[in-house]
Amino acid sequence: MGILDRFNDIIKSNVNSLLDKMEDPSKMIDQHLRELSEDLAEVKRGTAGVIAEETRTKRLVDENAAEVAKYADFAKRALLAKNDGDAKVFIAKKQELENVGAGLMTAYAAAHENAVKMRQMHDKLVSDIESLKNRRAMIKAKVAVAKTQKKINEVSSSAGKTQGAIDAVGRLEEKAQKMLDEANAMAELNTEPIDKAKALEEKYAAKSSFAVDEELEQMKKELGI
Repeated sequence: MGILDRFNDIIKSNVNSLLDKMEDPSKMIDQHLRELSEDLAEVKRGTAGVIAEETRTKRLVDENAAEVAKYADFAKRALLAKNDGDAKVFIAKKQELENVGAGLMTAYAAAHENAVKMRQMHDKLVSDIESLKNRRAMIKAKVAVAKTQKKINEVSSSAGKTQGAIDAVGRLEEKAQKMLDEANAMAELNTEPIDKAKALEEKYAAKSSFAVDEELEQMKKELGI
């Protein structure tokens, strides 16, 4: 597999789709940044190699073109010197170099195209990493808010359950009070009515302290005391 095939998925990747797949962006974003940075380092090395190959093939093309021009010039000099045989030798060498040059041009075109693609991948990764870094703080802030809201929702739910328990206890208290009121009412109904006349009778039937004192004086008289 060539280096361009190795990085083919990188140039097709999309940071937005990457973020969409994150279950917990706050935990995964740093990991993806590290992975993208590792990819970028590898792409840099690959790009450097491809650019070096482009430079090498370009140099070979230029050298070949210089050789073709040199032998063309020699052929012309030989013709001016009325030496057709030497001119044919130089022309044959020139044509041989031109054939080689055609192959070199094909190699250079491919190397140049590969270099362009690698530069595109490099630039895209740099852009994606920068975009992800810029959005990291925002993403983490949103996740923090979401977690806080989740906790609030959980507390609210618990508060609702607590209120339900409080309401239930309140209903039990009302029921207990009702039972106590009924018991007190029943006890009052079961109490015998008070006989006021009898109570007064006992009051007036009893000897008063005045009657006791009077009888005491009577006894003293009888005894001569």
